[in-house]
Amino acid sequence: MKQSQIKDLYRFIFKSYDKPSLKKHIEKLIELDEYLPYSSTFFCVTNTQELTFEYVSKNYKSCLGLDASELKVHGMRYFWSRIHPGDVDAWLSALNNLMEFTLSEIPEERRKDANYTWNFRLKNADDIYVNIVQNTTPLVFDSAGKPIIGLAHYTVLDPNIKMEITASAKLLNTKKEYETIYFNNFSQKLLNEGISNRERDVIRLLVLNNTSKEISEKLSISSHTVDTHRRNILKKLKISSTGELVGMLKMNQHWL
Repeated sequence: MKQSQIKDLYRFIFKSYDKPSLKKHIEKLIELDEYLPYSSTFFCVTNTQELTFEYVSKNYKSCLGLDASELKVHGMRYFWSRIHPGDVDAWLSALNNLMEFTLSEIPEERRKDANYTWNFRLKNADDIYVNIVQNTTPLVFDSAGKPIIGLAHYTVLDPNIKMEITASAKLLNTKKEYETIYFNNFSQKLLNEGISNRERDVIRLLVLNNTSKEISEKLSISSHTVDTHRRNILKKLKISSTGELVGMLKMNQHWL
């Protein structure tokens, strides 16, 4: 996906017309950053209206080897350019789903108590794609109740860890504890998108690299029926190919 397309989709997700003040938030974060130890995490103040990073903590360079000044100058477009190309569509979909859930399911007065998490792969200074888990708490909202300024906390994980892109939303309860109110990943789609038991049988055999003919023999159904099941599976899970299906499932075989 081209940067211009990412920009258009991102702006659509976080569309806003307000001009919030960040001064008080940034002042507090700068003060806090002075006392934080170096670690495998860093944080930023994100502005989804201006597509900028209003503040980047000192650990950004120690985590990724990258210069924070580039992030401040070039903003989110620079950040997007370092996201793994294979993660962009799922990442945008995760953001869009989180925003839709927020606007439809979380009352406006409760949105200040929400917290969001998602993940993706990002290229570090050594041109290695590391896993990033981003946890964002909204700080400022627009007139429509959309979160536009956030405190984003990033955790950097080993690139060899196989992680499916997921998205979750949590909300503070009356005990001031975060409760998960939304969670979405590919594995959940397998459980919730109307996959039949027969389609599940086909999926299991596909993961074991069986052809349609071999699946038809093992399930005692025609090859034509197997192909129909395969098309229906792709349609229900909104993916484009059996290869994509198998690749995702091999990382999540405990759901099969």
